Amino acid sequence: MTAFPEPARTLWTVYADSRRRPRRIHALGVEHQEAVLRLTGSPPDVVPDRDSRDAYVRRLEDMVYVCPWETRLRSWLAFERFRDEHAAGVAAAFVPPPLSERVRDDFERWKKGGRSLRPHILTSTWHVPLDWFVPFARDERCLMLGTPGTGYRQTDDAAAVHQPAAEDLAAPGPATAAPARTLIYVTTMGEARRRVAAALPVVRENLGDGTDEIYLLSAGRLETLGRWLGEFHPRALVELDYGGLVHLLDDTTLRMDESVAEMTVALTGMERGEVELTVAMYKRLLARWRPVRALEAAN
Repeated sequence: MTAFPEPARTLWTVYADSRRRPRRIHALGVEHQEAVLRLTGSPPDVVPDRDSRDAYVRRLEDMVYVCPWETRLRSWLAFERFRDEHAAGVAAAFVPPPLSERVRDDFERWKKGGRSLRPHILTSTWHVPLDWFVPFARDERCLMLGTPGTGYRQTDDAAAVHQPAAEDLAAPGPATAAPARTLIYVTTMGEARRRVAAALPVVRENLGDGTDEIYLLSAGRLETLGRWLGEFHPRALVELDYGGLVHLLDDTTLRMDESVAEMTVALTGMERGEVELTVAMYKRLLARWRPVRALEAAN
């Protein structure tokens, strides 16, 4: 909370104490539902007129951590990626060209206001980029299986930092439902930066800066991630949330997902020159995530 200047600090303090805000265990679903409602209109509401006033909130001991949704900025950035990755004819099938141009012009005017283009949340569709596993360790995982209202099973002996906040589990009304199906990693900003900084020279020496699809992990992408992490408060927390991907994977697949551990072993193998170990771990990562990414193009 202390990272925010006034008046944002006061506003987020009041928000964190509010009993009307979406509790953490349901917030991802609320955010997703709002996005779906915007995009199912005709024409779709690609970018909301006003920014969201919601955030993800986590309490740890006497510290309150707030991660604003920043829906407008993230929508603009996502739409830029969408336009860049699809042919004009394909993009026009989803968003009429006049609306597309208006969205682009609005973003350009917004940027001229000198606002930060650094979102608090990075988003990836249909997969977790391999460089996102680097800042975390295996024992920082918290996996919860089940659906709201049916109970849940926590499968990892995660430390207190990885648990749902007590306020989320004790809140009255709808928030008393069981936590949603979730796979999340949480670490400190210091650890995240240290791990990325340690991995960068190893990756640069062994994989280089290439962005070919075979080399989904590259020094260039890892360096970009490191710069993003470096722009936040040094006492912040960093989370990797599988988000909606947990609904594409069954219980067994989620339990057996050792992507972070495999990335750690792969990096250790690179550093020690153990080629066979590195290749084996990297192949396991690609074998797990390529089929998930392929679902984006499935009928």
